[in-house]
Amino acid sequence: MRATLLAVALLAALPMAGQQFPAYRAPRMADGHPDLNGIWQAFVSANWDLQDHEAQPGPHPEVMGAYGAGPAGQSVIEGGEIPYQPWALQKKKENFAKRAMADVSSDEKWHEIGDPEFKCYMPGVPRATYMPFPFRIVQGSSPYILIAYEFTGSTRIIHMNYKQDGPAPSWMGWSRGRWEGDTLVVEVTSQRPESWLDRAGDFHSDQFHVVERYAPASPYHLMYEATIEDPKVYTRPWKIAFPLYRRMEKDIQLLEFKCVPFTEELLYGRFRKQAGK
Repeated sequence: MRATLLAVALLAALPMAGQQFPAYRAPRMADGHPDLNGIWQAFVSANWDLQDHEAQPGPHPEVMGAYGAGPAGQSVIEGGEIPYQPWALQKKKENFAKRAMADVSSDEKWHEIGDPEFKCYMPGVPRATYMPFPFRIVQGSSPYILIAYEFTGSTRIIHMNYKQDGPAPSWMGWSRGRWEGDTLVVEVTSQRPESWLDRAGDFHSDQFHVVERYAPASPYHLMYEATIEDPKVYTRPWKIAFPLYRRMEKDIQLLEFKCVPFTEELLYGRFRKQAGK
């Protein structure tokens, strides 16, 4: 009987499904804005597929077995699906079929075939946020916020209250930030069109435009949203959302995952000079 009463009390203390976090005021920096410093990580399987997906084998299960398999996961997309134009949906399927391929035999195909993650390229935004690696937000008194990602040692600088456009397309794009109350809002443009959004082949064009929102929800959580637009590829803007969790282990650090040495044979092994030639 006592065990039953304890269980009922614990259930009563938990928030109801769908209930929002109670009002939370984050610690402040010297300039009065919320302090977002820390190591954060998403615990969703969106890097395999932003949409609902079953557990699935990797590209070569006859070699990798369960090591290369992907987990099942729920969609992080508002409405459940990406609103592709018909031609773009077909392109996404072609991307998936060639996700574990690389062709560096010509400049024209250098980035067109295969998942950029497979080739150890920087992941772009928002993909860098939901890869299965932590990242660090470094916020100080300067008009910049740095985000450092474990995967490939990627970084990006958020230029606060900045009007200038990006000088040239890059893998991590050009980030301009502002505060809306306690929420950090970041507009990301000038990303290379070759970057993908996940291993399922979801992609974008050179018209890709992302608006991120980082909202403190508790001492241990940020609520993350990204609104995505690309009139060349999608029929309308769409949104993803999920929580980010503060890593709380003692002496937690951002470690290195420099994967270039892992891909050199894949990309360039065919060009090695053969003995006797």
